Amino acid sequence: MTSPRPTTTLWRPTGPEELALVRRLDWKAWPPRLPEQPIFYPVLNEDYAIRIARDWNVKHDGAGFVTRFQVDSAFLARYPVQQAGGRTILELWVPAEELDEFNAHIVGPIEVVHEFR
Repeated sequence: MTSPRPTTTLWRPTGPEELALVRRLDWKAWPPRLPEQPIFYPVLNEDYAIRIARDWNVKHDGAGFVTRFQVDSAFLARYPVQQAGGRTILELWVPAEELDEFNAHIVGPIEVVHEFR
């Protein structure tokens, strides 16, 4: 019996519209980016995701959600960690044109772990 490939836990703060699209995709993938969104950026820690969902998504969208999901670690190695501010503000920058391939490496469902209104 082979052991499963290692995965990395990622979080994504999101608003209600994007979350509805994830639901339509059966919690298995992220929707295509809009033309003004050239990068999909999951984050590497839950606290950072909470801050964005609570402080930004609620203000702009009326609600904010934090999702958690697993991605094949070997695949993620192609994306260098980006420090977007302080030492715990860490993201991966996935070009929009690579999102389908990224989605193919999600392991298990995308889960909502926090909700803010």
